[in-house]
Amino acid sequence: MITRYALFEGSVKPGMTKTFRSAVLDRLVPLWQQFAGAQEVRVMFGEERDEGAPEFPLILAISYPDRAAMDQALQSPARAQSREVTGEIVAECFDGRIHHHVTLANSFPV
Repeated sequence: MITRYALFEGSVKPGMTKTFRSAVLDRLVPLWQQFAGAQEVRVMFGEERDEGAPEFPLILAISYPDRAAMDQALQSPARAQSREVTGEIVAECFDGRIHHHVTLANSFPV
């Protein structure tokens, strides 16, 4: 399984945290759930961090069975729409940058 992360590095504009989080949950999550081949969508809102660490108000993780499924999702109409909506939300609520990382997962039972 691979996971593609979108890291929102920066800060939510003052007084916009509730608006930002609600917009992500109400407007973006339904689109992300439509990505072809996606097996899991995880949305994590930053709550605290080490002193001096960069701020990540949002980390999105979408998992796929393989690279081909991810590539298909990245070409889907839902992804194009999510990019447009993300741009609207970012313009209103967020100062920073978004970067993506693809990871190969290894799980170990405890």
